[in-house]
Amino acid sequence: MIYLDHHATTPPSQAVIDAMAAVMAGSWANASSKHGPGQAAGRVLAGARSVVAQALGCKPAEVVFTSGATEANHLAVRGLLAAAPEGRRRVLFSAVEHAGHLKLARELMDAGLPVDFLPVRADGTLDLDAATRLIGADVAVVSLMAANNETGAVMPVAEVAALAAATGARLHVDATQWIGKRPFTFAEWGADAVSFSAHKFNGPKGVGALLLRQGVVIRPTMPGSQERGRRGGTENLPAIVGLATALDALGDLAAEATRQASLRDRLEAALLAELPHVHIWSRDVPRLPGVSFLRVGGWEADVLLQRLERLGFAASSGAACSSSGSAPSHVLTAMGVPDEEALCAIRLSLGRTTTDAEVDALIAALPTLRSLLPAAEAVAA
Repeated sequence: MIYLDHHATTPPSQAVIDAMAAVMAGSWANASSKHGPGQAAGRVLAGARSVVAQALGCKPAEVVFTSGATEANHLAVRGLLAAAPEGRRRVLFSAVEHAGHLKLARELMDAGLPVDFLPVRADGTLDLDAATRLIGADVAVVSLMAANNETGAVMPVAEVAALAAATGARLHVDATQWIGKRPFTFAEWGADAVSFSAHKFNGPKGVGALLLRQGVVIRPTMPGSQERGRRGGTENLPAIVGLATALDALGDLAAEATRQASLRDRLEAALLAELPHVHIWSRDVPRLPGVSFLRVGGWEADVLLQRLERLGFAASSGAACSSSGSAPSHVLTAMGVPDEEALCAIRLSLGRTTTDAEVDALIAALPTLRSLLPAAEAVAA
């Protein structure tokens, strides 16, 4: 099976597996314990934190380890909101945030807090004019993804950071799809908090981090003495070492982004040439290098994905947490795409382990794929 769903998760590298196994075998003590084995584990934890800080251009004290981006997102938004000055209670999310993050927005609304959504244009990019109008003196937190997980569209994070800073609001950036795909340093965006997960760049699942700018105060959602009092719970040391190992092995991200973009562009050219009525969303705006979010005529996503899997290719209809349902993508809905078109959307996402031969195999399979699809849908607009 050729795997084309790297935006959902990536395979852990052998280096990550070996590093985690070594920690589980030799550094299993609690890093908070004062005895020798505990202090040894503490040194391993400190070393991993330094590796992460070095890789992401921040200070070790600015790294807060979590169970992943979902927890880091909650910690950032809830923590920054709880620490906001009196009179700042409004929270802004972009309308195309990850579906799990938008559940947090709805929880805040159900609790009676004022929540607004920053709209996107038809091409999937953030509407900066609307953001300028909405980011005001009563805003506590603006939460914005760095790049969309479905379309790959890149968001104007630095511009939003400037708008937030001018009004005194805090900016949280969900960089889950950015870190590991594009070059990154913490200071470049001007964000107060940045979240990410290790399993998006060939690390383990169940671990991530929140980068919290020095001097920015949050109230923990899980109180405890660990992580400088910002996130309680015994640290998952094997997973943290796996995260650090994966980050340390990323190498030249700019070169890798160029490689993936070249593979994606070649694949898209073949899709447009071989299949009828292909439409690729956000194709003409800056986007992540390895993703294509598209529809083929009027074929429903489930039909297309089943045929792809029959031919030996694993893909998805969007975000992994929502791709099992039949509802249209909320991202496409926010872009103004009609439901009947949005229900046809599939996502092909490449990664560091994707090879030229794998892309060639899919290109070669496209004529067969077309023959397997229901003829009645072949001429759908």
